[in-house]
Amino acid sequence: MTTVRTHQRRNLLALALSLALTGLAFSQDKYPSKPVTVVVPQAAGGANDAIARVIAQKLSEQMSQSFVVDNRTGAGGNVGTVAVARAKADGYTLMITADSSMVINPSLYKITGFDPIKDFEPVGTVATAGYVLVAHPAFPAKSTAELIALAKQQPGKINIGSAGNGTLNHLIGEMLGKAAGIDLVHVPYKGSAAAVTDLIAGQVQVSVQSLPSSIAFIRSGKIKVLGVVNPQRLPALPDAPTMGETLKGFGATPWYGLFVPAGTPKPIVAQLNAEIAKALESKDVQERLAAVGCEPFKTSQEQFASLVREDLPRWAKIVKASGATID
Repeated sequence: MTTVRTHQRRNLLALALSLALTGLAFSQDKYPSKPVTVVVPQAAGGANDAIARVIAQKLSEQMSQSFVVDNRTGAGGNVGTVAVARAKADGYTLMITADSSMVINPSLYKITGFDPIKDFEPVGTVATAGYVLVAHPAFPAKSTAELIALAKQQPGKINIGSAGNGTLNHLIGEMLGKAAGIDLVHVPYKGSAAAVTDLIAGQVQVSVQSLPSSIAFIRSGKIKVLGVVNPQRLPALPDAPTMGETLKGFGATPWYGLFVPAGTPKPIVAQLNAEIAKALESKDVQERLAAVGCEPFKTSQEQFASLVREDLPRWAKIVKASGATID
């Protein structure tokens, strides 16, 4: 009898231990179980930062855990991108970045410090943004065509501010110079906010800006739009003509997407993609993105991976044709 009871106790203890270990495993497997860092490799005040903060806030609400934006700037986005590539692949370091960092920088820089295909797992796109060529209100030109004419009369006299060397703002300016055959003097800043501040102050005459970084100043009349960079006119600025209406074939639609370090567990990647899709379907996210001139852009993991692979050679050709280089 004693032996039977002893065996029963041992069985009960074993069952209790098994249940405890199962509960612990469940607790450890639950994602996220602690705050998540969302690295933005561009400065605060630009399109990427604005989009990332909208998405991070919504993910925090949906997943009942803090998603904290961390701006790590430098080298046109390379500094923050490298940091994420080297981060632990556990789902607690994410990156929301502009297409420029992932598919343009490899053609602009001799050494970026990362491989956009091997070092990352694309989770999903989150948004597209409007980009505009803007000028100080006192600048004589009122359109892309008038800017080109003025620049040809005054070669090397017109300054164009950007968010920094190697940024999309910079490259679009280089593309404009090449396509129009004009010589604009590039003035790099540490982020879009600094560039637009100096544009308002009249320190530079023109600049390429994302709508999130410029729409408030456009609406208040502190800066004016010369042309829209995107191939189609923007809903937020329906009367502003595209630059492609003057320069045939000119245009770009910048996208922003979520990446994690290569090797991140597939269930976490799939979960993040599903949560992003859910966030982009919510009315409040759509309204917040629209308010800053952006639109939701939802893809599957596979579609996003294909987009990255297709954009790398496409932008390599554009960079080569523009003659833009960094280093």
